[in-house]
Amino acid sequence: MTEANENVGGGKKSHPTRGKRYSPALKQEILDYAQNTGVTSSAVKYGVSETTIYEWRKAAKRRGSTTGDFPAVEAGEDDSKGERDRRILAMWRQHPGYGPSQLRNMLKRSGFRVSVGTVRHVIEENGYLPPTLKRKERTGRYEAGRPRELYHLDFYHFYIHKQKQCVLFIEDDYSRFIAGWTMVPTEQADPVIESFELAVQRYGRPEGVMSDRGSAFHSWKGLSRFEALLEEYEVNYYLAKEAAVNGKVEALNASFQKECVEQIEFMDLTDAARSIGRWVDHYNHRRTHHGLGGLLVPADRYYGVAEQTIKRIEQGLGADTPELTNPDSRGLDLFRVVSYGGKSQIWLMGQKIMG
Repeated sequence: MTEANENVGGGKKSHPTRGKRYSPALKQEILDYAQNTGVTSSAVKYGVSETTIYEWRKAAKRRGSTTGDFPAVEAGEDDSKGERDRRILAMWRQHPGYGPSQLRNMLKRSGFRVSVGTVRHVIEENGYLPPTLKRKERTGRYEAGRPRELYHLDFYHFYIHKQKQCVLFIEDDYSRFIAGWTMVPTEQADPVIESFELAVQRYGRPEGVMSDRGSAFHSWKGLSRFEALLEEYEVNYYLAKEAAVNGKVEALNASFQKECVEQIEFMDLTDAARSIGRWVDHYNHRRTHHGLGGLLVPADRYYGVAEQTIKRIEQGLGADTPELTNPDSRGLDLFRVVSYGGKSQIWLMGQKIMG
């Protein structure tokens, strides 16, 4: 175990002490000593509780032995544990911003089953320090019932070598799928409008949009340019009075900070844009999401393949199937005929052409 994990601040341990593990040979030695000198003497000599020794005796009697005869660990078992640890550590090193539960879900999705406790034990032995979490009061929970029913928009601010940058995310409420993003120096209406229109062209028109009261989205006097665009598209617009109401995209920003900004040292703006693009693709198609039950990725829900994915995971086949969720291999909703208030409308590539 690393020094960083042994003591933090004044000799206090960073996580609860784990129980000592005894090999079959040592258990046999302790029971043999207890058989000859007594349980109390054996407990004092080996530093094990008397209760534990009695439990070992009971287990031995169930196997028809009075002293123990614990089975030796086979070489194959050691090999399987070594392979298990290698897989866990490989996933953790690939995604150092993930915790034990997230790593377990990622491994299970790939077809490898392991418990959260085992993952936590392995990564703690290799330097993982559990974060101190601050509980927040919930203001209520809601979720859209289908893809594109509601999009969330928000900016995240960070610095690249002292240059301030703003990343805009467009996130689908139902699936947490990132339908659009862009990186700009300041919050402005132009990149918001451009990113939203690109998302509409690629994935179709959403029914509603929610944002905070930022000047790039909202105007205190009259309609902002973005609000006018939404009226043109006939998209409902909702203003979040509190950050918690727009909480899903706030959580997305936190994940982006922990898993991308804090893990990658960007060389320049071009490198940052390239890295963020890779992270967004991973987030949509590879990264499991606790808000979706732990095993699904946003694309599973956004493209309606959640049931197929869960079935593959339950069968142990793994669910890394980009052919199911990659938009490049799927048909897109280019032409739609809808009815609003009894009046028919025709939409092509997200643009209303009649009605």
